[in-house]
Amino acid sequence: MDFHKFREVNFNKFLIIVLISAFSLPNFFGFAQEENLGEICQSDQKIEEQEKILSKEEYLKLLDECQKYYDEEIKKIDEDITKTEKQKGTLRNEIYNLKKKIERLDFQIRQSNITISDLGLQINDTEKSINQTSLKIEDSRQKLADVLQAIYQEDQKSLIEILISEKTLSGFFDNLMALENLNTKSKELLENIKDLKNTLDIQKQSLDEEKTDFERTVKVQRLQKIESERTKEDKEYFSKLTEAQYQKLLEKKEELNKRAREIISRITQLTLAGMTVPQSPKELYELANWAGKNAGGVRPALILGLIEIESALGINVGQCNCSSQPVCRHAELTYKQVMSSKQWAAFEAITKELDLDANTTPVSCYVDGGKVQLGGAMGPAQFMPNTWLYNSYKQKVEELTGIKPANPWRPSDAFLAAALYLANFGANSQQAGDERGAVTAYLCGTKTMTSRCKRAGGEWYVNTVIENAIEWQTRINQGF
Repeated sequence: MDFHKFREVNFNKFLIIVLISAFSLPNFFGFAQEENLGEICQSDQKIEEQEKILSKEEYLKLLDECQKYYDEEIKKIDEDITKTEKQKGTLRNEIYNLKKKIERLDFQIRQSNITISDLGLQINDTEKSINQTSLKIEDSRQKLADVLQAIYQEDQKSLIEILISEKTLSGFFDNLMALENLNTKSKELLENIKDLKNTLDIQKQSLDEEKTDFERTVKVQRLQKIESERTKEDKEYFSKLTEAQYQKLLEKKEELNKRAREIISRITQLTLAGMTVPQSPKELYELANWAGKNAGGVRPALILGLIEIESALGINVGQCNCSSQPVCRHAELTYKQVMSSKQWAAFEAITKELDLDANTTPVSCYVDGGKVQLGGAMGPAQFMPNTWLYNSYKQKVEELTGIKPANPWRPSDAFLAAALYLANFGANSQQAGDERGAVTAYLCGTKTMTSRCKRAGGEWYVNTVIENAIEWQTRINQGF
């Protein structure tokens, strides 16, 4: 498979060729020049009417103008989609940031509540200490009062009472000194306890103030959270509106793509021998289902998803080496310029056997800024000439269909060959991992996503094919 063929122009990314004007339609088309081109191109009935009254050359020119019309319309839709995607992206970022802000506020509120609870415990402990200290103060006061009362009573005794109560005079003075020492110590203890109580009172006041500050902070944080949640709800509301608009644009683009594919299909069927592109999803499914069964059970949805990205389901089979075609982007680029010289002999043999001109039969190519990259893939399934001719795919298709020679531009042969290729790499197991590996091999020749394959767009390619397959499977399950 060619590493660049998947980058072939497809109909999800049309390039504008020319602006459509009334003067682009010559009078010999057989319809009034002033008639709106869009009305003609959007109506199968009107296009079919023109086919009946125009020559083949004139009809092809009309179809070419219709293709240009759809190029322009799709370009406008793409611009709108890009704008809407940017709006969606901006809203998603804003919603994400608000979500993170709300989460941060939640954590801050919880943290503050824990701190408040801790401060409450500290305040309770401090209050208990204050109460205990107050009791000690009262107890010390009572003891001090008892001492003072004893001293007072000693002071009131007469000399005779003292001599009578004490055996000696020194005993009296010893007792008196003891009471006075006790009085002094009691006073010191009382002062210390009072200092402790004052300290505890100050500590409690500080804790109360700190708790009040945290409670105030929590209130502010809760208000900020409520405001952020309201803003987030508003953003989500507008995001839903934007998403709805985006989906409408995608639907409109899909409809335009469908019409454009029909136009290209008409052109292809008129100009390339052997090409009969199915016109409806059901017909495409029947073709893919037939191919999948003959290849040992490859899912039709996977085949359709693959060929959709390869060639827009057989409609766009190449824009180089195509001077015989009315729609040809790079007629000046020959097959020898876009494919490796190793592929030339096989391509010449294939076209000769099919009675096609090797110099005018379309092949894939990729041109970026004037730089031509290797291409050369053939037909709806985009097989490289050597792969088709020398890897048994041509032979297997001929054996299964009974038709010789097999034609890589014929949809039935191309679908069958694609299914056989996928089956060779395990897709007929219908397991998701095997299917991804087979699709990877279809582009890169190996089931492993190598660095070279990644550089060639392998991850995008595989993901897009699988997404297409999912969409096709949904259609199939719903019965179209």
